[in-house]
Amino acid sequence: MSKYPNGNDALRANLSPILEAIDWQPVLGGMPEKVPENLAPWLIDDGSLTRKLVALSKDQFEVEVLRQDAATPDASEANALKMTQQTPVTIREVVLKGRGHPWIFARSILPMSTMTGRLAGLRTLSNQPLGELLFQDPSMTREPLEVACLPARVLSVPAALAAGDESLWARRSVFFLDQKPLLVSEVFLSTFKPEV
Repeated sequence: MSKYPNGNDALRANLSPILEAIDWQPVLGGMPEKVPENLAPWLIDDGSLTRKLVALSKDQFEVEVLRQDAATPDASEANALKMTQQTPVTIREVVLKGRGHPWIFARSILPMSTMTGRLAGLRTLSNQPLGELLFQDPSMTREPLEVACLPARVLSVPAALAAGDESLWARRSVFFLDQKPLLVSEVFLSTFKPEV
């Protein structure tokens, strides 16, 4: 299996040779030693990241929606959701900002079959934080967190937020609402500098 989610040989060839990527691995197995001390608590916290960011920003928090449209998940995302890449999904990408600075790039994969019935509102979130909705839903459960350190472009981070070869820490997990799955990945941008 490819070390990089999309299996793109050309991409791997173009990456900096000094980059030592750490692919998705469960937090339960212990954190990789290379995790920066100030990021470790954020990567392993299984509570609401939105709530923590609002507190850190002293209520100067906003969500900028970059896209929310029908698309194809990458192989790693499809695998995490136990579905094929041809399964119809909506991909939602947002930037979570604190005090006017981009802190987190979040990419969510929402299968069309999840956004039905009472969950149809997921189709029209606008700039409402998805995390806020997830943690308020009494039916919400989630699989264990996974963490990774990968190049920004492998994590689908737009060039405006990070150079393609920049190595970034991220976390992801599959959530279930009414036992219907969705995948949320959160990438910690270099502009996010929490105190230890």
